[in-house]
Parts: sequence; structure tokens; C-alpha cells
Amino acid sequence: MNDRLKQVFTDHETLLSRKNEMEEKGNGVYNRFRYPILTADHTPLTWRYDLNPKTNKYLMERIGINAVMNSGAIKWNNKYLLIVRVEGYDRKSFFAIAESPNGIDNFRFWEYPVTIPETDNPDTNVYDMRLTAHEDGWIYGIFCSERKDPNAPESDQSSAVAAAGIVRTKDLIKWERLPDLKTPHQQRNVVLHPEFVNGRYVLYTRPQDGFIEAGNGGGIGWAPIDDITNAEIKEETMIQTRVYHTIREAKIGEGPHPIRTKTGWLHFAHGVRNCAAGLRYVLYLYMTSLDDPTKVIAQPAGYFMAPEGEERIGDVSNVLFANGWIADDDGKIFLYYASSDTRMHVAVSTIDKLVDYCTNTPEDGFRSALSVKNIISLVDNNKTFSSI
Repeated sequence: MNDRLKQVFTDHETLLSRKNEMEEKGNGVYNRFRYPILTADHTPLTWRYDLNPKTNKYLMERIGINAVMNSGAIKWNNKYLLIVRVEGYDRKSFFAIAESPNGIDNFRFWEYPVTIPETDNPDTNVYDMRLTAHEDGWIYGIFCSERKDPNAPESDQSSAVAAAGIVRTKDLIKWERLPDLKTPHQQRNVVLHPEFVNGRYVLYTRPQDGFIEAGNGGGIGWAPIDDITNAEIKEETMIQTRVYHTIREAKIGEGPHPIRTKTGWLHFAHGVRNCAAGLRYVLYLYMTSLDDPTKVIAQPAGYFMAPEGEERIGDVSNVLFANGWIADDDGKIFLYYASSDTRMHVAVSTIDKLVDYCTNTPEDGFRSALSVKNIISLVDNNKTFSSI
């Protein structure tokens, strides 16, 4: 057992300390990296193994970790922190914090998973937390709280109800649980705007008629909240809607909270469409006005990022999902995204590049003829430079 134990720890340390490598091929907007930054194998060995030889003489894994994905993100004490959704073999997800000195490699989990207080109606499952350092001085986490649908027949053991759970903290260690968001619809992607707007908190929402199907909902809403400690949606303005034959025809949802730029609020979101292989999740960007954050001022056509290579394969294949990013003071931005509900990645860009991408990329005309027109216009404009 001693030899195996030594090898297990050596292999784990080799994985954690591996240097990541930027992919040479880029599109001018962002660069991916060669290795995932977090996987199930990155989780601490003390979470998975009983190291006592008397109770585990064969050094078996006692608690299995299936996937690491969908992380919120924050810069904290000059470290890059991800609050990650960790899923066990038992299908239960929980939150854990991993930190890196540079945002691209050497991510290491804190000693213990995050303890989220329960409400009087305990969550069956929790996942996909968005972190917002709000101007009120608190760090808020809003996540999906899943419970069995009480109205489902006994024969149906899969129907669920999604609610937005809310916690807050000052140190990322002790978390205060606030009441779940009161809303007339199910909500699976809720994000807190980082600033007060007209003296009120504001949530980005995704109202849905059901747990999976959007029904008449599925867009991104803007919902002012009077009291975050007893949050209730009384008004909701849709700022992003689903559109036929686009990347966002089935569902859309806000990713992390938007970032303030000189040009406007920069948003990172996901769009979902149905295809022969099932639901396909991609990521896109859009911008809203600083003066009126409900007004979209720029939205490039199509996706910003889609699954590539091994990213296409996993527990739920053909999926990219993002609910965390970090912007440094020098303008560099770290885009944290999960692939196929299995692993975490990072891509890097700058605020200037992303704003340029949003404001100078053609918008979707929603017809093939207009897509062709955009290409012809670009070809004609390029004739002056074709000799380069």
C-alpha cells in the first residue's frame, strides 16, 4: 500500500503543478489553453481516499468525484479564485473553491468544500453559482437550488423545480443563506448586477415554464429588487429574447455579472439550440448601455465560443457553459468556461478586444440573404488591402 500511496500523491502533485500552454492558433479575439484547468482528478485526495491503512488496506477511492464544472470567479487577495460545481458519483453537486496564482494553471482546492446553509425546505442539489462583489460591501452567490417537483406523480422520479438560492459572505468561508428568490416562474440562471441602479438591486433572470423547457420564457430578464434579504420579483423586463434559427432559439441565460467598460456593460451569456445531437450550448457576447442597462447597444451575430476538440465530449456533450470571468486592472480578462459538463478551461483576452469584437462585428440579420450581404460588404471593403 505504501508504494501505491506514494505514487498516487506523486501523480496528483504532477497534475496540479503542470504548467499550462497557450494555444498558438487564435482568432484574434481570445486564446485558448492546451490543458483543462480543473478536472475531477484535481480534487484533493483527502476528499476521495480513506488514508487509514486499517480501514482501507487496498487504498480504494471511497468517495468518487465525477466532474468539475461551471464555476463562478473572483479576484481575492491577489489570487484567482473559482467557486466550482463539483459533482460526485452520487449525482449530488456541491461547491468548492480552487485558487491559482496566475489564473491559468496551478489551481488548488481549499481544504474543505464550501458549506452552504440549508433553508427549511432543504435543497436536493445545488450548482452553477455566480459570484458578485456588490457595491454594498458583500460578496453574493446566486445558484440553482433544485428540488423534486411535489406535483409530479410517484411514477415520475425525474421532474424537478428550480429556484434561485442566495448566499452572501465577507470572507468566502462563512456564508449567510438568504431566502430563495420569490418568483412566479422557475429560475435556473440568476445573476446579481454589481451596482445599485436607482437605489435598487437588480437581477438578471431566466424565467422558465418548466425545469428543462423554456415554454414562453427562456430569455434574459432585468428585475429590480427592493430588498436582497427577502428578494422578490415584482417586475421583469426582457433584454434578450429567443429567436428562431439562431444560436439562442431554445434557451439563453446570463453567465457571470456584466463588466463596466467605457463603452457600455459587457455581457457574457450562453445560447442553446436543438439539433440532431441534442441541445447545443455555445457562448456569446453582447453589450448594454451605461445610461440604460436594459438597452442592448451591440450584439455580434452567432457564437463567440463553441466546443472544440475534446471539449465536445463529456457527460453532456456538445456544451460550453460559463458563469465566471475575471478582469484585471490592466485590462486582461480571464474567461472561465466548462466543456460538456465535465471539466473547466480558461481563455484569455482583453477588455479592449472584447469591446472591439462587440461593436465592430456585424449583427445577425436573421436571414441567409443578409448573412451573404455582410460577407460581400466585407469582401468589397477588403479590396484595398488584398495585396498585403
